Amino acid sequence: MPDAMDHVISVAAAGTLDGLLRERVKRTPDAVAYRDYNAQHANWRDYTWAQIDHQVARWQAALEKDGLKAGDRVAVMLRNSPEWVIFDQAALGLGLVVVPLYTQDRPDNVAYIVNDSGSKTLLFGTHTQWKTFDEVRGQLSGLVRILTVEPLPNPANPANPAEAPDDPRLLDIDHWLPAHGGETQHVSRSGDDLATIVYTSGTTGRPKGVMLSHNNILSNAHAGLQRLTVRSDDSFLSFLPLSHTFERTCGYYLTIMCGATVSYSRGIPQLAEDLQTIHPTMLISVPRIYERIWGAIRAKLDEGSPLKKKLFMMAVDVGYARFEHAQGRGPWKLSFLLWPVLNALVASKVLARLGGRMRAAMSGGAALPPEISRVFIGLGLPVLQGYGLTETSPIACANGPADNLPASVGTPVAGVQVKIGENNALLIKGPNIMMGYWNNEAATQAMIQADGWLNSGDTGRIDEKGHVFITGRIKEIIVLSNGEKLPPVDIENAILRDPLFEQIMLLGEAKPYLSVITVLAAGHWKKLAAEKGWNADDPATVRGKDVEKEITQRMGVQLKAFPGYAQVRRATVSLEPWSVENGLLTPTLKLKRPKVLEKFNAEIDQMYAGH
Repeated sequence: MPDAMDHVISVAAAGTLDGLLRERVKRTPDAVAYRDYNAQHANWRDYTWAQIDHQVARWQAALEKDGLKAGDRVAVMLRNSPEWVIFDQAALGLGLVVVPLYTQDRPDNVAYIVNDSGSKTLLFGTHTQWKTFDEVRGQLSGLVRILTVEPLPNPANPANPAEAPDDPRLLDIDHWLPAHGGETQHVSRSGDDLATIVYTSGTTGRPKGVMLSHNNILSNAHAGLQRLTVRSDDSFLSFLPLSHTFERTCGYYLTIMCGATVSYSRGIPQLAEDLQTIHPTMLISVPRIYERIWGAIRAKLDEGSPLKKKLFMMAVDVGYARFEHAQGRGPWKLSFLLWPVLNALVASKVLARLGGRMRAAMSGGAALPPEISRVFIGLGLPVLQGYGLTETSPIACANGPADNLPASVGTPVAGVQVKIGENNALLIKGPNIMMGYWNNEAATQAMIQADGWLNSGDTGRIDEKGHVFITGRIKEIIVLSNGEKLPPVDIENAILRDPLFEQIMLLGEAKPYLSVITVLAAGHWKKLAAEKGWNADDPATVRGKDVEKEITQRMGVQLKAFPGYAQVRRATVSLEPWSVENGLLTPTLKLKRPKVLEKFNAEIDQMYAGH
């Protein structure tokens, strides 16, 4: 019987990340590597590994012509696409260091990263993207080349003179790339050399550049494949940005390692349609996407009959009990005999909306509420939660199909060690630990101890079977004025079980009681307002005492299991979602708590006035 990993390229065989592609091209040149949607022809295009390799050679020739040399940094601010991969591989093969950027990031933040990294090339998707950088162009003088994938207007005869290129460094790739590139180059280097600088989201200030080596990432991708078997006939649908290390390692390098196919989604608005078209077997996402899918299901259940809702919850309950039995944690139950009927009437229909072929769904980047994973697992979709940081390339721990404890983040992956340090800090050690922070030795020493253990900044515990549980953030523990300590994430997740609440932030540091700032879900707010006879569109209503009383009472229902001092006494209500665009979320959709505090400073003072 063939080994489950016999199709996988080893770390030794790859050597470097560009060597990984070289080896894949040798093994399966004519297999489909990527699928991308062609808007012009309204169809999906396939790219083989050999075709990708040919394009890499062309891009390398153009990069060399621009005078770039090994060690130079190049930045990419592009949606997930074959061009992202080609640019990355071309750069890595020449010994360049790739700096990924989020397409939704603010121009001032991008300018900071480009300057801090000393990037010489910046790749955009469109000329319109570049136009948004008008106010910070003076800060980008270090760039020698600015590229767009989309064709630029012809300066000699522009269709719209106002849109003509206005910077001699600016070219589209059609005019930048040579017709042929010759052989793909692979500069001889060690796997311990710097491959990429990934800037952390920066929830509390300027982002830091995480330096990852080729071996950091290769070893981590290989460890991931030892936790979850991925076959060469598996199909991934990629929508989490490639600038996110979770997607880059697991949805890009890992798929080259095992020869799987990746299809690039057109975007979150088209995700449901793309799932139906691509029929993926694997999905990688942050919890927010699973929460949105569950929110949409829950909204339809609320609109349907009580019988339909009861049938759905029965399917989840029976399905989850079957899962617990299969995991060796629960008994066999007579209700299992109902599963064929419940599967036909409920579960299979829901999973059909996800493409109908999903073998596993991976979740990382933040905590996935157990009740949400319970729904998907109960319906028959194995949701595997993992844990890690950009600084750990990123996987430190993960659940696997045969050992899946949804409340935990799993056990350490191959080669990685974890332990609990002072103040219950989770410490991590292994070949995936970053080289350090770019130009920031002080921050590196604060993060990595002299003996090589990295302090994650999270608190945790480890059970007798090695499962790791994240219990909070060291710097985010709320200490009330009476000395009681509270983990805000646990309380926030509990409140978010009520679909009325879209986003939430808990307050109370050095205060006598807890309060919250919350954004309400528009549809549920309108429904509640109609029931209460309130004017849903009147700002005064939203800020009124009646609404605050209703809000805190509903939160109290969700917080019954918590001690008395964990109850919420005051609430500030908003209808404007927190987003990347308004600066309250990072590009990885993490809450920028200091920014929220700043925005709602007056309301917070009012909630604690007189106390």
